[in-house]
Amino acid sequence: MKPLIGISCCTKQFGVFGMSNHAASDTYVRAIDQVVHGVPVLIPANGAGADTETLLDRLDGIILTGSRSNVQPSLYGGPPHPEGTPEDPARDAATLPLIRAAVARGLPVLAICRGFQELNVALGGSLHQRLQDLPGRFDHSTPMQPNGSVRTGKAHAVRVVAGSWLHRLAGTTAIAVNSLHNQGVDRLAPGLVTEGTAPDGTIEAVRVVDAPGFAIGVQWHPEYDFATDALSRRIFEAFAAAVRGRAGLAAAAD
Repeated sequence: MKPLIGISCCTKQFGVFGMSNHAASDTYVRAIDQVVHGVPVLIPANGAGADTETLLDRLDGIILTGSRSNVQPSLYGGPPHPEGTPEDPARDAATLPLIRAAVARGLPVLAICRGFQELNVALGGSLHQRLQDLPGRFDHSTPMQPNGSVRTGKAHAVRVVAGSWLHRLAGTTAIAVNSLHNQGVDRLAPGLVTEGTAPDGTIEAVRVVDAPGFAIGVQWHPEYDFATDALSRRIFEAFAAAVRGRAGLAAAAD
């Protein structure tokens, strides 16, 4: 039996009339299909009405996705976003309680990009709203290039903490990652430890120290290149192993 893997959705407007939809990128679905060997289940961004406990009773793991939208500053005591900054309050209201409950239960959680920021905020941390505006920081945002391989290609190095989970997985203390975000960790949440940092000091990977299960966050997007990048694939393989171990499932054949 294949595990059920939840994928957090955003609210987005599609179609001629701009109707609201719940959406997640195909890259996450393919990573679950091809590496995790699970059944992707879209988690709607239905706000405070989301039934967290019912979801967690049925899911075997959760992937928190990236998004163009930013976490609302009111959730971490920050100043309001500049006008025009995309937000998704319905997603925030659904995912933050889900994260706290999933971590407490030991349900495997892999948090990516916005999901990484949500993990920090859900557990009591705060965010920088625009890293590129801070002294000594470089621009981590999406390159405005029509070529997809350029937009999602390796953008900068990450210094991996020696002896960390990420170090064991990567087999090195220096890796290269893509970079498609404006926000970043300001105050690290209690219970989170840093697994890797960018050259400008931006936290790029974290782990929940005392979580009863797998709870990892990365600021970059391993779902973009898991077919060609060994570390990206290993991240999803590690998540898959945690899912199958908790669910008591035999490993799926490749």
